[in-house]
Amino acid sequence: MKILLMLRDAFYEANPKLIEDLKKIGDVRILYTDNGIDKKELKDEVKDVDIIIVTVVKIDKEVIDAAPNLKYIIKHGAGYDNIDVDYAFEKGIPVTNAPGMNAQSAADHAFGLMLSAARNIPQKDKELKSRYWELSMGYEIYKKKLGIIGFGSIAKAVAKRAIGFDMETIVYTNHKDYEEAEKYKAVFVEKEELFKESDFIIIATSLNEKNKHLINKDALSRMKPTAFIINVSRGPLIKEEDLIDALKTNQIKGAALDVFEMEPPTNELPIMENVVSTPHIGGATYESIYRVGDLSVSNIKKLLMGEELDYVVLPKEMAN
Repeated sequence: MKILLMLRDAFYEANPKLIEDLKKIGDVRILYTDNGIDKKELKDEVKDVDIIIVTVVKIDKEVIDAAPNLKYIIKHGAGYDNIDVDYAFEKGIPVTNAPGMNAQSAADHAFGLMLSAARNIPQKDKELKSRYWELSMGYEIYKKKLGIIGFGSIAKAVAKRAIGFDMETIVYTNHKDYEEAEKYKAVFVEKEELFKESDFIIIATSLNEKNKHLINKDALSRMKPTAFIINVSRGPLIKEEDLIDALKTNQIKGAALDVFEMEPPTNELPIMENVVSTPHIGGATYESIYRVGDLSVSNIKKLLMGEELDYVVLPKEMAN
């Protein structure tokens, strides 16, 4: 069994147990991909593999066709928009993900970003390291209105944390679970109301064809001039050129972003003064990657034993 690992570079050192466990199952090849990988090189790397374990590298039709022995694709995380699930299904190749395994990590990070943006923490830290001491004013998050886009495991974990700050939580989602909303003291609203009323907006929804550029010029124009937007989901949910314009003209107060349309980003967004930015580390905690790693190993063993896999991702038409 030949296994190709394409994780975030830091994950290998952080979770050596995963590599040790996989080596007991088959031959393991590791690729470091944080700086990108050429499509031709990727196709060469997959030509003899049985299993691909991947974080963010795009596994499209072309890559799948280049891997005639491929039997299984594992998404090392929750969002699987980088994998052509429909085509893999056509080819009889199961795809699984790890929903909820990094939800607590991402929710922690969302709050860290929100607090950092509201109180200028990164900017003040940078100044003080340069021996520059100056008071600056910030905003409380206490009792503010929090708008959450999405209501999956990460969004629910965010809503739970908001209770401790006495925040008023409103949620925009197509999948309304009123029982769960009551548990987290959240109220469902339409997106227009969420944009208009929120002091902070946290994006915690999966990316699909319908919600790409959900945050655009129109949405930003509806937001308060004192509002902040935080994204721990997927970069293309925000139309970045519109966000840059909104930040330059003080249409909104600021943004805190863990994800970008292109990663690593090449535009000015991550270096703007009213933006707090991190390199897609929302799920990068020791605890979460151990959980995801253990699930990956468990599922491979199930595949070899002919048992039912956990968290199989279905094609769009079957999922709907």
